[in-house]
Amino acid sequence: MLMRVAVGIHLGEIESAIKTYHLMSQRLFTHASPALLNAGSPRPQLSSSFLICMKDDSIEGIYNTVKECAVLRTSAGSIGVSFHNIRGIKGISPMLDVFKATSRFLDQGGGGEGGFTVYLEPWHADISEFLDHGKWSLFCSSEAPGLADCWGSEFERLYTKYEREGKAKKVFKAFKLWNEIMTSQLETGMPYMLFKDSCNRKSNQQNLGTITSSGLCGGVIQYSSPTETAVCNLASIVLPRFVRDKDVPMDSHPSELAGSLGSKNRYFDFHSLAKVTASVTNDLDKIIDANYYPLESAKTSNMRHRPIGIDVQGLADVFILLGMPFDSPEALQLNTDIFETIYYHALKASSELSARDGTYETYKRSPMSKVCIVWGILQPDMWNATPSDRWDWDFLRDMISKNGVRNSLLVSLAGNNKGLEPCASNINNGGLSCEFTIVNRHLLHDLTKIGLWTPKMKKVLINENGSIGNISDIPDDLKALYRTAWEVKKRTLVKMAAGRGGYVDQSQSFNIHVDEPSRLKVTDLHFYTWFQGLKVGMQHLLLRATKTQGLSLT
Repeated sequence: MLMRVAVGIHLGEIESAIKTYHLMSQRLFTHASPALLNAGSPRPQLSSSFLICMKDDSIEGIYNTVKECAVLRTSAGSIGVSFHNIRGIKGISPMLDVFKATSRFLDQGGGGEGGFTVYLEPWHADISEFLDHGKWSLFCSSEAPGLADCWGSEFERLYTKYEREGKAKKVFKAFKLWNEIMTSQLETGMPYMLFKDSCNRKSNQQNLGTITSSGLCGGVIQYSSPTETAVCNLASIVLPRFVRDKDVPMDSHPSELAGSLGSKNRYFDFHSLAKVTASVTNDLDKIIDANYYPLESAKTSNMRHRPIGIDVQGLADVFILLGMPFDSPEALQLNTDIFETIYYHALKASSELSARDGTYETYKRSPMSKVCIVWGILQPDMWNATPSDRWDWDFLRDMISKNGVRNSLLVSLAGNNKGLEPCASNINNGGLSCEFTIVNRHLLHDLTKIGLWTPKMKKVLINENGSIGNISDIPDDLKALYRTAWEVKKRTLVKMAAGRGGYVDQSQSFNIHVDEPSRLKVTDLHFYTWFQGLKVGMQHLLLRATKTQGLSLT
């Protein structure tokens, strides 16, 4: 399979195909599911995510959009749709029913992976119905046009203008709408929340127009329009494979490490990460040209802007292998260093591609093409982040000033507890009949090494919902290392997301696990993520009441 994928991406370039095959076979990175499924086939649809704008507020526009979503869904891609330009009042709910029915029909017919994720801005007159609930002003997009197409100060100017002109369909205290959003999140974990200003202010696609939606994961942030369907091709770097043993030669195969015992003899291999990142960048750029596009609007967008999305998996495993608790200062710093390395070398590889093949079509007037204090406004500039001295950023800026870049966007983090977050539990019962148990292999390794893994320990771990915090026999250093996502402080996770944010030019899915949830807790988290400048405030909100207290909505 891996050889088929490698050859399907690189076609006649045999040496490049063999290089990709070896990197994947060593599990240093993997291409996304659509590429693994379709590369080398008669219809090589290799893209993971598509973003669509509602074509028009008309019968033709609405059903053309439904048709495009259906076509894309059969091609194994997830879909994000922006509904902002559908008129209110109560025009959204019937349309949601149409999209739901289409999705269910395709599910029954084996219509591929993924679903539809619908985006609506909170000024829209149908926002309450959108939340399934029947001082803020709500507008109809047909009577107050342009709100979806602007952000920042321009949005504030237009919004207040329409207020003064009396065009609001409904006016009420802003807290009422916020309360509805919090109630919905506490009951269902949704809706997802993205910060439109940050998505646009910190994007290299500012010159194209306003970004109005994301995809299913919240990690793909791209411009789309009625004539351009945004596309993202993804691959995932396997971070634990870059934790190396000091006694093993650099040019050897990366070894399979487990547990934290022996961590003093380990290090993170940034130079190998740099090389693999460059190879992944080349692969994803190749996919843009080798891809089969189900829609002409998707081909147009991908060819003009050439965005790619480098993702990761196993960040929590890296910290465990190096003996760093997830919320330790050392982990916070390593987190930033890893993503600085990925962004730097993706940019460098893209600039090298540009020297050979030319810049992407819409590079001119993009932030990266502008001269500010230094050449090019890069992602750390947009976050006011200061890169380390590990890599030569002056050299990179000089290279970009001469060559430009081949790809408008480079890094997209889909994010889940196999990607960016702590493990949700150290033990899980698997299968519908719970006939087997899956244990965190690192914890199993460490407890076995110190003689604590027994059938009794297994039962205790199950009774504690996978947490070892209250098990007295386990040493404190292991308790700190194996805290679950429920136990790590939420503000620490936000700080970690903000720390890598300066090197993520699309976005990152950000999921939060909350014990004993309340409106106050969730509101505090939303405002904190906003103040930290994240683009995705929170995608999945995962809730858990304690054993002695039910879910409280007060």
